[in-house]
Amino acid sequence: MQLTEIELRHFRNYEHLAVDFAPGVNVLIGENAQGKTNLLEAIHLLALTRSHRTNKDRELVQWHQEQAIVRGRVQKQTGPVPLEVQLGKGGKRVKVNHLPQSRLSTYIGNLTVVLFSPEDLALVKGAPAVRRQFMNVEFGQMSSRYLYNLSHFNDALNQRNQYLRQLRNHEAHDRVLLEVLSDQVATFGGEVAAVRARLVHQLEGWAQPIHEEISQQKEALELRYVSQLTIDAQSEASDLTEQLQAALRANVDKEIAAGTTLTGPQRDDLHFLVNGKNVQHFGSQGQQRTTALAVKLAELDLMKEQTGEAPLLLLDDVLSELDDDRQTHLLTAIQDKVQTFLTTTSLSGVARQLIKAPTIYQIENGHLQKEETA
Repeated sequence: MQLTEIELRHFRNYEHLAVDFAPGVNVLIGENAQGKTNLLEAIHLLALTRSHRTNKDRELVQWHQEQAIVRGRVQKQTGPVPLEVQLGKGGKRVKVNHLPQSRLSTYIGNLTVVLFSPEDLALVKGAPAVRRQFMNVEFGQMSSRYLYNLSHFNDALNQRNQYLRQLRNHEAHDRVLLEVLSDQVATFGGEVAAVRARLVHQLEGWAQPIHEEISQQKEALELRYVSQLTIDAQSEASDLTEQLQAALRANVDKEIAAGTTLTGPQRDDLHFLVNGKNVQHFGSQGQQRTTALAVKLAELDLMKEQTGEAPLLLLDDVLSELDDDRQTHLLTAIQDKVQTFLTTTSLSGVARQLIKAPTIYQIENGHLQKEETA
């Protein structure tokens, strides 16, 4: 999969930009606040219909403008696919092959991306919500069914939590409705948890040899999907639904008192273990960085395995956070493998030596200038 061209209108600091991209490594060079990350953000938006930096779409629209438009053309094995995302007062509108899509779940997956930025260290060190979001974003690109079940699970969960609060505050008394909402939470929650457990296991299979190589065979990595349910990679969604239904029935009085659902995928976590110890709590900064790098590189392989297409790799100023050894492994691993977009203030050192024939764009104040090759 390749993004061959992109067009921006009134997006962040870009009044208008139209640019073609090379299939290999595209390097975006510029000082801070010139538009490097904004361009990466536009690619992320084109893939996932959302920014990786803000939840407020209005922040993406240029000041004094009514809407922003991001268009792109993706070359897949089956042929070119034009994509479009519009952001404005009327909300978010998306198109595939120039045809409007009524649901985001039918849009997401046409362009797949893996983003690696300094903030991704929070995947290892951060709160469980960060890792749940990681699973939702990555697995949602791999499976439209996962995205469908996740969306319906979140809707049912929100309705159930709202009704639990009404019961707690004596604004409602009908527990039959609560049972209906509990069944919906359990049905969709079982589907979500089953896919997560399976894909975490497969991600581990890709990440382990990468991590072993980076650590020079000194460390072994494990990934564990942590749930209140009894679960493993072979768990059937129907069994997990039954477990969740039983847990919701058993905890109903506690949940009414708390005004929230206490069991389900919304409370699960993903643990990273190095030599048997949780790297979040007991790992050094170097081990945490190696773990994050191995997992991100493993995502590329897993996504290709699941979709049949290699995703794009977005590297947002990440080289400055990695030492020479980790830079070397990263750049060697992606060479001639995936189309890559790399932002940096300068291309030097290990990166300059290892990247073969990069296509370099200088960015200044929202304007791109492609460097001519010698």
